[in-house]
Amino acid sequence: MSRVHDALRRAEQGALLNGEAPAEVRTEAPRTPEFLPVNRGGPASSARSTLDPAALRDIETVPFNPAPESHLLDLNTSHETPAEEFRTLRTRLNHLQTLQPLHTIVVTSPSPAEGKTFTSVNLALAQAHLTESSVLLGDFDLRRPIVHNLFQIDRSPGLSDYITGECSFAQSLRRVEETNLYLLPAGTPVKNPLELLNMRQAKQLFEDLPRLFNWAIFDTPPLLFSADANLLSTMADGTILVVKIGTTTFDNVTRAIQSLCENNVLGIVANGARASELYSKYTYYYSKTE
Repeated sequence: MSRVHDALRRAEQGALLNGEAPAEVRTEAPRTPEFLPVNRGGPASSARSTLDPAALRDIETVPFNPAPESHLLDLNTSHETPAEEFRTLRTRLNHLQTLQPLHTIVVTSPSPAEGKTFTSVNLALAQAHLTESSVLLGDFDLRRPIVHNLFQIDRSPGLSDYITGECSFAQSLRRVEETNLYLLPAGTPVKNPLELLNMRQAKQLFEDLPRLFNWAIFDTPPLLFSADANLLSTMADGTILVVKIGTTTFDNVTRAIQSLCENNVLGIVANGARASELYSKYTYYYSKTE
């Protein structure tokens, strides 16, 4: 992770930058995750152990109707620089997938307001833009869920309802109309999200999802404010850490990576780049008249 640390140290020394697009993505070949013990008891322990791929045919379809403040990208605008950045991230992840099994990804950040939800949602959209790729976007931030608001859908039934056996997996999903993007909202509020995520059914879900989706991308709570993302990262194939240039401290990045044991960190997304830096990368290729 030395290259990542060096890049972040240089970024921290710069001035506060504006914008919403990720400035740079550095990826490394993920190491084998070290799984933490998972509680095998609870009300969901007797639930079915596998998901039926045929169930995806009976999922509720919702229109693509993002909220005005969602900052969802229009990937049909090929010259839009932020969209290009997410295509770059998509390309790098798809390359890593050819090297080893890589289907489930946790997206998190050291602290709140660093762009983890912005990154997870737009990465999922970028992956789903490939017609042959079925993608799941899951809201695993059960403490402050927001994905249902961004897509203007109901919060429940969702993840918590499925894990507790209140609904089937198909009933917890929504499919975005005319896309290969499936949404798994947070579901009914729960008192202790960490206990819910520690149930056997949650771990089983991570094991079954690669049979249904080429990519499953999860928005999770910040690492330094709860243990949820740390637990989820032990069950996923890889973790992406989102930091905000000029805001995230190098110390927080170091603490966040150490909490993950560096065992499955795929890379770091640097959010909040200066717009002029991003646009200069594409000026050579696209003229104003195109």
